[in-house]
Amino acid sequence: MLNHHTGGGLAEYAVAKDNLIVLRPPEVSAAEGASLPVAGLAALQAVTESAGVKLDGTGRHVNLLITAASGGVGQYAVQLAKLGNTHVTATCGAHNLDLVKSLGADEVLDYKTPDGVALKSPSGRKYDVVIHCEMDIPWSTFEPNLSTNGKVIDSKHPLSKAEEAWTKISDGHATGKIIVEPSVL
Repeated sequence: MLNHHTGGGLAEYAVAKDNLIVLRPPEVSAAEGASLPVAGLAALQAVTESAGVKLDGTGRHVNLLITAASGGVGQYAVQLAKLGNTHVTATCGAHNLDLVKSLGADEVLDYKTPDGVALKSPSGRKYDVVIHCEMDIPWSTFEPNLSTNGKVIDSKHPLSKAEEAWTKISDGHATGKIIVEPSVL
């Protein structure tokens, strides 16, 4: 984040105020250091602000769906959500099922199975909140799985397609937050 009020920048190099940067510890690579604030902050905001989860375990119980839970934002979101009073159902590919379960997800769906495609909770739960980290799932898939007070993060866009995110924001058709993620370093 280059500025707390206007957000980040879409550039290879940027100038930032010294109060918005920290020295990277030597054991953290530049790529790791660069990815934590973006993915970590996106997950933190999604879990605490959008989903309303209190990380100290207090607060109302939330049934939460996290799509693409083995990705950058998804991995942080699962771990942060489990600090709160949540039941987390997560989606990922078959080769990441154990990883996502080890992060704390209560239920993990392979997105290629019929239940995974339909986003159906194995325990039959309806989701209060969806942290939507996968771009190719239509709203019609979420709707039957939501509780009466369900929320959705709208979409994620790679940096190379940032113009699509800006267009969606400008058109006013988002049903939640729109995320622009940096390219892989």
